[in-house]
Amino acid sequence: MSKELVVKDNALINASYNLDTTEQRLILLAIVQARDLSKGIDANTTLEVHAQHYMKQFNVDRHAAYEALKNAANSLFERKFSYKGIHEGTQQEKIVKSRWVSKIAYVDSAGILELVFAPDVIPLITQLERSFTSYELKQISSLSSKYAIRLYELLIQWRSVGKTPLFNIEDFRFKLGLGTDEYQIMGNFKKKVLDLALTQINEKTDIVASYEQHKSGRVITGFSFSFSSKNTALSVQTLPKKLSDKQIKLFANKLAHHDPFASQKAAVGESYADLEKRLLIELQDAEVVRKYAGVLKELGLEL
Repeated sequence: MSKELVVKDNALINASYNLDTTEQRLILLAIVQARDLSKGIDANTTLEVHAQHYMKQFNVDRHAAYEALKNAANSLFERKFSYKGIHEGTQQEKIVKSRWVSKIAYVDSAGILELVFAPDVIPLITQLERSFTSYELKQISSLSSKYAIRLYELLIQWRSVGKTPLFNIEDFRFKLGLGTDEYQIMGNFKKKVLDLALTQINEKTDIVASYEQHKSGRVITGFSFSFSSKNTALSVQTLPKKLSDKQIKLFANKLAHHDPFASQKAAVGESYADLEKRLLIELQDAEVVRKYAGVLKELGLEL
């Protein structure tokens, strides 16, 4: 069975929105379906989320799945998000606001939710030539906190380095979708939002994370995070000391063209073809093989 990858432009990863857990799950299922379609989608494409798929993916019973889709049909149409963009004429930052969907319907007897993504959403989940983040849908399937899902996405964006930059507290709250009147007392914010989300991430996903709080005097001004994968990288003993020419060619091709994080490995201006050529040279070195072995294993690719 192929992995169900959620792939989002980083502008959407860093957007501000306040979807509950069920609504986030349904949006993610629709994103997965959109990318699985053999034909390109646009602002007129109707996507279907089935109760059976929701049941299987999130381990809930039939009644809960049907209720989730039915309730979402009533609420998702009103949900909005905002993200930061650049005004082409002045190159100044702008805040873009959009609905998630332009149309939504529920087929009660069949347990099917139909939705059409709003025009602003389409390029943020399909046109991903530049900066984007991807992860397996199963990683957030057991998260019940809506903040845990959002925090996981914010962290995994920095998977290649295992640590985030400093999130200014106001920007962090913006990305989590918190209103100005929600959890203003830092103790409540940490207990009800941050610590709860981090506990679920550490228990139920593929990473273990911790945070450092940054202060100005006695006031907390922001947070930074560090995390590592729970997946055990291949040990030195299990790796070949030297790959054959055939293995090197296969390995380089898979890393360059099939790794969803290949764009993060590529140098500025380097195409995937150029990246593959560079890897063909680098993979002659056993140390480089060890460096990429964990990535290969994580992707389920084998030599």
